[in-house]
Amino acid sequence: MTILGKVRIGKVKSVSNELIVKFPTVFSTDFDANKKLIPQYSDIRSKHLNNQCAGYITRLLVSQKKREEALKLEEA
Repeated sequence: MTILGKVRIGKVKSVSNELIVKFPTVFSTDFDANKKLIPQYSDIRSKHLNNQCAGYITRLLVSQKKREEALKLEEA
């Protein structure tokens, strides 16, 4: 059985990656906080697209945090 991830449109990925690169310390692993910050830092006005970007940013930061923790455990 294969576990598949969510399919996201290119707009969500490109906007989210751009926001993470431009503002690396602003976003966190909290979806609700990210949801409120996205309209301040981008020109997205659609609620649906805003929520998708917030979820994608949250997911990226959570997986990045897990990778960093795994590397620390490997070093120890």
